Amino acid sequence: MSADLKLPSREKLAASTVLVVGDAMLDRYLFGSVDRISPEAPVPVVHVKREEDRLGGAANVALNIKRLGAGSQLLTVVGNDDAGGRLRHLLEAEGISALLGSDDKLTTIVKLRVIGRSQQLLRLDFESAPDHEVLARMLADFERALAGADAVLFSDYGKGGLTHIPLMIELARKAGKPVLVDPKGNDYTRYAGASLVTPNRAELMQVVGAWRDEADLEARVTRLRAETGIDAVLLTRSEEGMTLFDGSGETGRFDVPAEAREVFDVTGAGDTVIAVMAAMLGCGLGLREAVPVANKAGGIVVGKFGTASVSFEELSQ
Repeated sequence: MSADLKLPSREKLAASTVLVVGDAMLDRYLFGSVDRISPEAPVPVVHVKREEDRLGGAANVALNIKRLGAGSQLLTVVGNDDAGGRLRHLLEAEGISALLGSDDKLTTIVKLRVIGRSQQLLRLDFESAPDHEVLARMLADFERALAGADAVLFSDYGKGGLTHIPLMIELARKAGKPVLVDPKGNDYTRYAGASLVTPNRAELMQVVGAWRDEADLEARVTRLRAETGIDAVLLTRSEEGMTLFDGSGETGRFDVPAEAREVFDVTGAGDTVIAVMAAMLGCGLGLREAVPVANKAGGIVVGKFGTASVSFEELSQ
């Protein structure tokens, strides 16, 4: 284990629970061979050999927490369709406790990726927004689940499943729980009061605009934190590592360099980072103790194909 990496014990992880709320989806992969171009159009013909379904979106976040060794509970809405049934089955198979709202009019989110020669050739998305009243009815489920959670994580993919996030954050903070948000869009006021938001560079730029240099970036993030009441911002910066802006210490920021690894696939890396952060905070670690652990996890997961996760053993090495 790296000398500056602080990990809780397996027992402490196992005794903690993270409540994950957000847009769950099914990641479906069609793997095949490509040997010719279609005579109908200048596109490759994929001879499908294998199909694989994986948990995606908020469900993948819950899976990352579970695979790490902590308890995870997922609160989301799915449709009464084949994809919704498949999601339920995968969650049960992974031992993830799930409170699944049901919406007859909802098309469960599916991201279908066609893979040929180890490359993604095409992605097809199937989705619709959940009914507002279904989400409102789930607030009672959220309050009940909150009592047993050590941390709360909101996974926002902008698909409509977090309509009531301002109220949920307020309830979680009143209950004394750390609140983490994987954000989407350009309005962070809806995350007001969160303990931590984890945008990447493109996502943060949507909110604060393009920055000229590090000093300008710091000023913009400081202003964002003041305007929204968000305690801290963790900026994931790919090859530049991560920067935590928390207003503490001499500089008000904490920089961690990227782990030097071969990048194979960045799909789901953000899910892994925030999942590990939530698990660490749920075990009582501080933000600056948790960031190096999440940074290492992100470096590991980009070396894997598709939506993937990191184990306790991998982090311990």
